[in-house]
Amino acid sequence: MSRLLHRSAAGAPPVAIGGEGVELIDAEGRRYIDASGGAAVSCLGHGHPDVISALHAQLDRLAYAHTGFFTSEAAEALAEQLVATAPEGLSRVYLVSGGSEAVEAALKMARQYFVEIGQPDRRHVITRRQSYHGNTLGALAAGGNEWRRAQFAPLLIETHHVDPCFAYRFQEPDESDDAYAARAAQSLEDKILELGPDAVMAFVAETVVGATAGAVPPVADYLKRVRAICDRYGVLLILDEVMCGMGRTGTLHACEQDGVAPDLMTIAKGLGGGYQPIGAVLLSQRIFDAFARGSGFFQHGHTYMAHPMAAAAGLAVQRIIARDRLLNNVVSMGGRLRRRLEERFGNAPHVGDVRGRGLFQAIELVRDRASRAPFEPSRKLHAHLKREAMARGLMVYPMGGTIDGVNGDHVLLAPPFIVSEAEIDAIVERLGDAVDAALVRAA
Repeated sequence: MSRLLHRSAAGAPPVAIGGEGVELIDAEGRRYIDASGGAAVSCLGHGHPDVISALHAQLDRLAYAHTGFFTSEAAEALAEQLVATAPEGLSRVYLVSGGSEAVEAALKMARQYFVEIGQPDRRHVITRRQSYHGNTLGALAAGGNEWRRAQFAPLLIETHHVDPCFAYRFQEPDESDDAYAARAAQSLEDKILELGPDAVMAFVAETVVGATAGAVPPVADYLKRVRAICDRYGVLLILDEVMCGMGRTGTLHACEQDGVAPDLMTIAKGLGGGYQPIGAVLLSQRIFDAFARGSGFFQHGHTYMAHPMAAAAGLAVQRIIARDRLLNNVVSMGGRLRRRLEERFGNAPHVGDVRGRGLFQAIELVRDRASRAPFEPSRKLHAHLKREAMARGLMVYPMGGTIDGVNGDHVLLAPPFIVSEAEIDAIVERLGDAVDAALVRAA
């Protein structure tokens, strides 16, 4: 009997004992293609010798030093690396232990920034429905994942949610991409005006929506419109690239493809590739200057922030991605993954959409392709699909509630950046078999 409180109280999952490349190995010797990178984490796969070597070297030098007393060479080097490759204007780095911590810190930075510059009335946070920003209370409040929020709602800070930019579900049949982008962005401006422009501090959005809706990219110039609206009213733009960033979509930062730079950006997952828990907030110089010229510090902190071992892992992972030009493979293998998904599911009666960018792709499952009607939530199609995929040696990231937190099912794919053509083909073949079997079980 396991003494761990696992994600499900129904029983313990298989025991992972090893990993090689894109595969994980359980205690029974079974191998699983990690087609979701865990949760879009394992960008270099498992057991990469150069990351392991870097961790050994860091452990020989220094395992831990509290940031109340010291910085470390690894943390400083990682910060330099991140700033050198950051979107324009982002010049400082705050290192934490994961994505939820990063979002929590970014929200506090936004609030303190306005206090420091003499605008303490700015307190409102606007985010989007069908988003996910983490599981700590502040991050959960920012998110728009209704089933995750529901039971904790009395504990959450007040936030305000506007329409997502989710073309498959909410773009009108005769509406152009440009018109839909304008309409989706307008919901943000409407909410700012409703709350009062001088009372809004930040708009938070995933550049490409991840777990909650399944690899949903922005349409046309949506993000440019959002950036302009934020600038018009003095609102900080926080882009959450915890899942979609650090190369996952084919550029190091997903927002590069949209020609937009935020005021604050959260990253994690692919930052350290799962070799150590690490996340970060990238912040603009003007936010840092407000702290430096005001109180002189950011009123926040964690025991394990800027941990030397975690920083060494992140630095090694980022250097390997650059050295081996793995973003080229993300683009080429992402293209192959998209083509293979469209070949396998393009005419499937119960797959309504194939979407995403790079090695961040998803399929949305529907009861009726023509009407886009979802399966009944009671069928728990996504849960059946996960079990069927695991039985075939495939790890994918299915989720329910795609449309509104209750209805809809999708499957997210985020394989490691080192994935090969043969492995892409195997992923799609096993996924196809798993989808067929899950549809039978959910019937």
